[in-house]
Amino acid sequence: MIAQDMISDTIYAAKASDSLQSLLDRMNEYNVKQLPFIRYNQFVGLVHEEDIKSALSENEDSKLKDVSHELIFIFNTQHFYDVVRLFFIHQLDVLAVVDEKHHYCGCITLHDVIQTLAQITTSDEPGAIIVLEVNNRDNSLAHIAQIVESDNAQILSSYVRRFPDSTRVEITIKLNRTDVASIVAAFLRYEYHVKATFNELRADDSSRDRYEQLMNYLNM
Repeated sequence: MIAQDMISDTIYAAKASDSLQSLLDRMNEYNVKQLPFIRYNQFVGLVHEEDIKSALSENEDSKLKDVSHELIFIFNTQHFYDVVRLFFIHQLDVLAVVDEKHHYCGCITLHDVIQTLAQITTSDEPGAIIVLEVNNRDNSLAHIAQIVESDNAQILSSYVRRFPDSTRVEITIKLNRTDVASIVAAFLRYEYHVKATFNELRADDSSRDRYEQLMNYLNM
């Protein structure tokens, strides 16, 4: 997924001919704190709500050219991860997208980021989530996938979380099924620390009891 694929068609960029009050009204309508400023289809910069208000308070006749702006943008060929990084670093609601000649292609909203994140992590598909904690040297996604696939299941998505000043990492995997008791047991046999499971199918009481007995036996 690249930036070009995430462009929103709901946000209109600010132009020099726009009054500052109309831009504030537009921000309020869109529920955003920034707007891309373009001139002759070239990206000029990102204008912020507080800077527009400050300009108006100093002079009611202020124009958009009098408002400070930040040159924050992303190229249309950059990856989704780069999009997330810029949204996080600059705490944005809107991010401008440009081509190699800095022609304005459109913008990405925070809503677009969340929607794409849901797609990438397959949040809309049923399936259990298993959280493992391992030493960094034992971080082998290939081995984890082998354990899952040996039980006729598949990993739909995964991500790794690192901890500061620690040699351990947390690996979260989303699977394509909810009955994962046998997969969890396999991880324990291979001495993985199963930190948590989510969306797991809860079997009847007797099956659950047998599963817990198996876990106790494996942990002896």
